[in-house]
Amino acid sequence: MSDNGHQQNEHENVPSRQRRRFEGISSRTYEHPADRSALVALRKLSGFDTVFKALSGLLPERSLRLLFLSDSVRVSDAQFAHLNTMLRDACHILDLEKVPPMYVAQDPQPNAMCIGLDEPIIVVTTGLVELLDEEEMRAVVGHEVGHALSGHAVYRTILLFLTNLALRVAWIPLGNIAIMAIVTALREWFRKSELSADRAGLLVGQDLKASMRGLMKLAGGNHLHEMNVDAFLEQAEEYEAGGDLRDSVLKILNTLPRTHPFTTVRAAELKKWAESRDYQRIMDGHYPRRTEDKETSVSDSFRQSAASYATDVKNSKDPLMKLVSDIAGGAGDLGGRVRRGFGGFAGGTPKDQTAPNDQTTSEDRTSPKDQPPRDSTPEDDD
Repeated sequence: MSDNGHQQNEHENVPSRQRRRFEGISSRTYEHPADRSALVALRKLSGFDTVFKALSGLLPERSLRLLFLSDSVRVSDAQFAHLNTMLRDACHILDLEKVPPMYVAQDPQPNAMCIGLDEPIIVVTTGLVELLDEEEMRAVVGHEVGHALSGHAVYRTILLFLTNLALRVAWIPLGNIAIMAIVTALREWFRKSELSADRAGLLVGQDLKASMRGLMKLAGGNHLHEMNVDAFLEQAEEYEAGGDLRDSVLKILNTLPRTHPFTTVRAAELKKWAESRDYQRIMDGHYPRRTEDKETSVSDSFRQSAASYATDVKNSKDPLMKLVSDIAGGAGDLGGRVRRGFGGFAGGTPKDQTAPNDQTTSEDRTSPKDQPPRDSTPEDDD
């Protein structure tokens, strides 16, 4: 456990209250399997390596640092001292040796980010600082330190740059399509990386209720007396299970332009992880160390990611995921399942609905020679 009995001159490296410290912890400890697999898929995207190498040399990182230095407030013992203490605490708990610089930017929209290529920078907005209490903010700072430890800042910076670039070249059809393909893949990865960072925030704050309150405030503002955690989680369950296949498609379309998962989904995912055996083992001191990272097998990571996806699909209550699970399991009557899933979507019921055990007689069937000839058209070819 971390110790508050250290001398005052050592306080900069010691949490302000007793929390477990995870010495030498590897980011693999808290990274969501989908985060790792999405990043692997991103790196395999055609053209990504070329873009990444080019942008690594062209992105104005020095300019970015000067911008925050000149137009934001740098957190220190003299400015936003309580945030500075939280930052040092988070780095101490996750054993991040170099404390990244942190800035507060004037923006009423609650937000936080970790960006930078060579060295990460953490930025939080005034809207977020004013919205959250101390323990909720501690989880957010831990969230951003988790991004830094996982090396997410590099890809987040490229995502921001490419998103802005896509807006500027939107009038060039082919150029915009090429950029948006990478932006879409980056967003898919970043949504998964947020689930990892939420876990890191919980490891730092070690207060699930505070993490849940923070997510609720991001969804509904500073009106906790009007909100309830259980009811909030029920929303996530209703979102996951509700509707038919049309709703499943709409969920995908609603998610694609976002960099973050929906807050109810994040809350449900975090609570599920906090109640898992994996989390308890970490809190008991059993977790992967950074010294073991080089020995980690890539194929093992793939297997873990595949197993995680398979479990998610199997346990999902979403209609589309149920259909995918049934197909993977060899379920028959696919056409019937699709029709039932999209019930009423096309308006009306098909006139011909032949049961699997067809009882029609030979007299009821039309022989091939009695059928009119079909014209061979492109539409008829599969």
